Formats: sequence, structure tokens, C-alpha cells
Amino acid sequence: MSEKRKIRVLIADDESHTRVLVRQLFISMGADVVAEASDGAEAVEAFEQSKPDIVLLDLNMPRMDGIRALKRIREISPGAFVVMLTSLSSMEVANECIKQGASGYIRKDASTAQIKRTILESWKDYLDAAKKQDGEKG
Repeated sequence: MSEKRKIRVLIADDESHTRVLVRQLFISMGADVVAEASDGAEAVEAFEQSKPDIVLLDLNMPRMDGIRALKRIREISPGAFVVMLTSLSSMEVANECIKQGASGYIRKDASTAQIKRTILESWKDYLDAAKKQDGEKG
């Protein structure tokens, strides 16, 4: 039986206080935050270097916005698990993120409990889909 490893997380947000809060949230969930980025270009580079299991990606960042970073990450790894984080409440933006391959969408004004629930539910759905896909291949 192999030892269960911690889930590896990349947090990308241009606001350092948001990264601190999200890092603490993931640590409290038993995850390992392996990289942080303050803009979309850094996020793509950090994704390539750290190969995280989960990416939490802010929508509005300098140099490269979250949707462009999401597209690049999905080009690098089509199966990447990315959850978008934003202060915007537009359903059009949320739908665009999902259309581009995001596994979920979290508003920054959500409670800690809501954020945890969204991440855990999205992660479970992602793992279930991956198992189903592996079963179809086998």
C-alpha cells in the first residue's frame, strides 16, 4: 500500500492578502501549497515548474488575465484541474471560464466554508470523471 501524498496546489492572485488567506485554507484542508503567482504569466510558468494537482486562478491579474492563463495551462495539460477565483459576479464570465475548461468558479466574497465546499465538490467531480475515463480506456 502506497503512502497517500498531499494534494499539491498552485495559488495565483495579484493580491498578496488573498494568497495568504487561500494558502491557509488549503493548509487547513491538508494540502501542500507548492507555488504562488501574482499574475497570469507567473501562474503559467509556476504550473509548468511545479506540476500541481489543483490550480486556484484569479480572473483579474496583470500581464496575463486568468482566462488567458487558464487557456495556456489547459494547452500544457488538457486535464488540469483549475478553479477560478474572482470578485466579479457575472454569469457570462463564469460560463466563459467553464467553457475554457475551468472545473469550478469561486467568488472572493464567499465564506470560507463555501470556498472549501466548492473546492472539495469540484475536486471529487474531477476525480470521478478521471476514474470513469480511465475505466473506459481499460
